[in-house]
Amino acid sequence: MPDKNSPDADVTAAARLSVAPMMDWTDRHCRYLHRLISGRALLYTEMVTAPALVRGGAVHLLEFSQPEHPVAVQLGGSDPAELAEAARLCAERGYDEINLNVGCPSDRVQSGCFGAVLMERPALVADCVAAMIKAQPVEVTVKCRIGVDDQDPETVLPDFLSRVRDADVSRVTIHARKAWLQGLSPKENRDVPPLDYDLVHRMKAAFPDLHISLNGGLETLEAGLPHLQTLDGLMYGRAAYHQPWDVLSDADEKVFGAPPRATTRADVVHAMLPYIEAHVDAGGKLAQVTRHMLGLFAGQPGARGWRRTLSEGAHKPEAGTALVLQALDAVHVAQAA
Repeated sequence: MPDKNSPDADVTAAARLSVAPMMDWTDRHCRYLHRLISGRALLYTEMVTAPALVRGGAVHLLEFSQPEHPVAVQLGGSDPAELAEAARLCAERGYDEINLNVGCPSDRVQSGCFGAVLMERPALVADCVAAMIKAQPVEVTVKCRIGVDDQDPETVLPDFLSRVRDADVSRVTIHARKAWLQGLSPKENRDVPPLDYDLVHRMKAAFPDLHISLNGGLETLEAGLPHLQTLDGLMYGRAAYHQPWDVLSDADEKVFGAPPRATTRADVVHAMLPYIEAHVDAGGKLAQVTRHMLGLFAGQPGARGWRRTLSEGAHKPEAGTALVLQALDAVHVAQAA
């Protein structure tokens, strides 16, 4: 497993395939699991708001374990000075990248004037990333939409990219959908607006100096690979969470050119046991970890028994690694039938 000082921790190389920041999902336990499946992919935290860090002192939100490298933190905010201070706090804790959220469409984010609503204020975004870059040494990147509401993406997106590039951002991830800030829920914003992959490819042609990753609607690793003939990276969201093995297990070989690994799903379960034991011994709950493991056997014989055993038992006070092994036994029995 790569450490921060290894060549594998080169964050730009790792950005060839990444797992998106997802609220309530990509916490440190989820990232540890994903790192066991792929040693190369870039992993993102959930979004952490700059006000929470700077005004609220919630620096515990930045905790992560060394095996997670390469790992990026995503910040939300719209005040350049506050974001600069938040970025400094992130850099002090050893993150490999600091990403600014210009894509989240939730009402809570809009009310704080950050996320996708910032697509309407590209000059402010440029000021924010410039301040973040000046405040600390870690690379600053942006994750954005192709536009919001009635904006014309063909006009808005090139202007946006030009401004952040001129502010010294060199890597951008583009969610290839508009965000509708009025009339659609955050969930609907992940599915309803049509995808425009062609526009993202045209942006790469127009901005060859920018490292551009594609996000949105990628369901399988194989579906994403053709995009890498033109684009620099792929970012997977829900597919990587719900079917982590399907997306990540072959990524090191097919995306990064690493030798094939003989690791199995069961190997990953066994590798998680010391981590789980340490978490439970420290007072944590088994379900806090295993909720991220429910999709590990997706599509395989025994997947239902695996999910049921963990879902029904992990919340019990006495639950620990024995329950995980019990769930794994259910998989083995189903596969042997």
